[in-house]
Amino acid sequence: MSQIESSWKFAEELVTESGPLAEARQHSLEVGVEAVSPAVGAQLAVATASSRARSIIEIGTGVGVSGLWLLAGAPDATLTSIDREIEHQQAARDAYLRGGVPAARVRLITGRAAEVLPRMNENSYDVVFVDADPGSVIEYVEHGIRMARPGGLVLVAHALWHGAVANPARRDATTTGFRTLLTEVSTSPAVISSLSTAGDGLLQLVKR
Repeated sequence: MSQIESSWKFAEELVTESGPLAEARQHSLEVGVEAVSPAVGAQLAVATASSRARSIIEIGTGVGVSGLWLLAGAPDATLTSIDREIEHQQAARDAYLRGGVPAARVRLITGRAAEVLPRMNENSYDVVFVDADPGSVIEYVEHGIRMARPGGLVLVAHALWHGAVANPARRDATTTGFRTLLTEVSTSPAVISSLSTAGDGLLQLVKR
């Protein structure tokens, strides 16, 4: 194991997840939903805490791991979460309740993000988190930037796509999509961007 890999492993193992988070993560493994890693989750909590987020929207509910992390940093925020799998959302709602999140603070929308996002208001959210269909990541980020308030955050999970993005020989559609996204936002005047290598990569954007 290289020094870099050892450092990544250390960063992941340094994070301690609460009981409800650990249960949600185990459930995600059982149903085959890829959740954000503990280190990425901790970064989500830091992001929502530092931005003093009050309104968060999540594209891709999963079974609640990322939602619990987002709300861990913003205990008074409301979370809107979009996913097409109603069973996953039901599991997420249970996870939120076990985590002490009042039902009134969570709004779950069941549907395809491509159909739901155009109806969401622009300049309305402190934090937008993208963790859904990777083949549509560019479209989702475009919506995320539109929906975020000026100074708001757009966070994109799996931005390094299982290590494939850094490999120029990988030219499949998903890898190319992430690579294109990272290249475009790095020079875009609309955002300030940063790429974390934690977990599977976390792209962080601040809307100007």
